[in-house]
Amino acid sequence: MGLAITSVDYVEYLKAAADIISQNGDYVTMLDSKNGDGDHWVNLNLGFQKLLSMETELKALPLPDMLKKVGMTLMSSIGGSSGVLYGGGYLAAAKALAGVEVLDTWGVLTLLSAMLRSIMDRGKTQPGFKTMVDSLYEGTEAYRSALERGADIKSALTALKDGSRAGMERTREMEAVKGRASYQENKGVGDLDPGAVTMDYQLACLSNFLMEKLDF
Repeated sequence: MGLAITSVDYVEYLKAAADIISQNGDYVTMLDSKNGDGDHWVNLNLGFQKLLSMETELKALPLPDMLKKVGMTLMSSIGGSSGVLYGGGYLAAAKALAGVEVLDTWGVLTLLSAMLRSIMDRGKTQPGFKTMVDSLYEGTEAYRSALERGADIKSALTALKDGSRAGMERTREMEAVKGRASYQENKGVGDLDPGAVTMDYQLACLSNFLMEKLDF
């Protein structure tokens, strides 16, 4: 069995992720209102809803062009720093996957790694700073480790999901280094980071979606 993910497939994943994000507005906004601006969900949801309106256009593009279009769209439609980070992440993934028509098992790692490096560079952040990076880093590295030790793809995708969830959960006890939470007296300790939560939604959705697409 193996993965063979086309632009059409990836856009279907984006639709599923958009649905999960849209369903969790109250919870994410509650988290963000405690230590941040309270607008993380609104902005992220706007970006993903914009992608939904472009479904036909995105599905018709070659994979790298589709990823580039997603990046440009998110950069222009998500407000605040999240737009730059998400948009830049997808633009980096498009560049890393230039000439690739179908994502295989290792191609997914290339996509995630490129997004991670871009978000860390643009945001001047790293794991442990209580940001979306904590979910993305732990998920990506768990997936990488599983592949490198020869795990089957289902186990690797499970590792991606479990790693992301663990990274998100660890933000609860972290002190924020970036954002408005870093100015709070307790630096957000005791609360999950909303960016890590919404990134975890996406990675869990990606893992589940790819498992369903496995070619037996």
